[in-house]
Amino acid sequence: MLSFPNAKINLGLHVLNKRPDGLHNIESVFYPVFWCDVLEVIEGKNRRVSLEIEQSGLKIDGAPETNIIYKAWQLISAEKKLPAIRVYLHKNIPMGAGLGGGSSDAAHFINLLNEQFELGYTVVQKISLASQLGSDCAFFINNKTIIASGKGDQMDSISIDLSNYYILLVYPAIHCDTKMAYQGLSVKQPANQLRSVVEENNLQEWRNLLINDFEESIFVKFPVIKDLKQKLYDSGAIYASLSGSGSTVFGIFDKEPNIVFPANYKSFLQIPTQKVF
Repeated sequence: MLSFPNAKINLGLHVLNKRPDGLHNIESVFYPVFWCDVLEVIEGKNRRVSLEIEQSGLKIDGAPETNIIYKAWQLISAEKKLPAIRVYLHKNIPMGAGLGGGSSDAAHFINLLNEQFELGYTVVQKISLASQLGSDCAFFINNKTIIASGKGDQMDSISIDLSNYYILLVYPAIHCDTKMAYQGLSVKQPANQLRSVVEENNLQEWRNLLINDFEESIFVKFPVIKDLKQKLYDSGAIYASLSGSGSTVFGIFDKEPNIVFPANYKSFLQIPTQKVF
């Protein structure tokens, strides 16, 4: 069975305060986009090996046991009887990019196993499994636009539709990890209520009202990312922002942008004719 784990972007991101568990409470709108990996799950031929993972595309560092798909399989196999499984993952979504690619892979893997092997998990149970793997992993179970709070795992529906716009995502070949992004970040209360700004759907005002708090620390460390955001505005973006705590910058355009980037950059353009999840 084949699936296409997709990325997400953050429409605004407020870091509110530090939690007793050492993590941070945030507020952000998660919006799905079509920059996708490719994931296939089939029954394995080698019955002595419970899980085989074959990977192509962008390289994932680390031992197979550190892969988030492996961790998802561990959670499920502890509860359900599974046959030998062979997983093929073609990686297109860059890592450390703020796009949630790994979380999406794990969530789609949970959905695939549940459907293919009739495991009987409810949506609530799948979300519970995904939440154990990463703060934004549960979002990809339903794959619908939400406003996230808590550590990113508390989700509420929100009305926002960007299907009439071009969304350009640009990854400048810089890996940003979350720990680094929090260094030098000033935690403060937001000046505007995120839900009201987004639901008013006045994109012309977003440039002044919609903020990703991680830009403060990441732009200091990587001025090239700040320059990339400005380049999108100079090229006609209605709104441009860093996505998540990674290095990807996205721009929302009312007409198709024509921008040249360095050869080592990766980019993706979502066009209005593509359906929205």
